[in-house]
Amino acid sequence: MSFSRLSAMMILLALAAACTPVPVDPEEAARECEERARAAQGPTGTVTAGVNSNTGGFAGLEIGITSDFLLGKDPLAVYSDCVWNLTGQAPFRPPEL
Repeated sequence: MSFSRLSAMMILLALAAACTPVPVDPEEAARECEERARAAQGPTGTVTAGVNSNTGGFAGLEIGITSDFLLGKDPLAVYSDCVWNLTGQAPFRPPEL
């Protein structure tokens, strides 16, 4: 086998290894997926208001709407699908919504 063929083969193996998904800790996946399921329940948002001595008053508004909510997906299904996609396993506990 020539050096260039061996090099090409090693590069292909390295690329294949880089594309292999890294498993996510089930507890971490559950936390992340709970957030996504909560967001699927409805719009989220925050309101900020205050005053400081340098610039005076300030206010802010942030609203978030997810595609899961717009598509009318069931939050429990969003949670289950998310955990499955991240871990390759079914959820080990129900979500805390």
